[in-house]
Amino acid sequence: MTRPVPRHLTEVSGSEALWLLEGAARGRLVYVRREIPAVRPAVHRLDYGRLIVRAPVQASALSARTALTYQADEIEEADGTGWTITATGPAEIITDPNEAAHYRRTLFGWTHGPHDTLLRIQPQTVTGFRLVHQEA
Repeated sequence: MTRPVPRHLTEVSGSEALWLLEGAARGRLVYVRREIPAVRPAVHRLDYGRLIVRAPVQASALSARTALTYQADEIEEADGTGWTITATGPAEIITDPNEAAHYRRTLFGWTHGPHDTLLRIQPQTVTGFRLVHQEA
């Protein structure tokens, strides 16, 4: 039986966090519904510094111009290393038909219909950590 390799968290800069987020495709949208945190799987892309998110959540469940949190990570199962990024900022539902059509073509969602919502989040707080092997 092998012993697990010790790991620790290392904080990354905001620019590195955005770079990691840009390279990922999936994450989780976190919002408050009926005073309880709700988490939904989502897909995203960074577009001109804004985070475009497509998530299976009813638009009516989101308050207008509210701050939302988006989280993405990539952890290697084999050795337990990777990273996690969290971005929070004001969000708005994308209602322009042309813009919405563009993102529906380029971001493949989890569901279609009333639970398929496109959001634009302006990240104001971006934090991230790498889970790395501890140096001996």
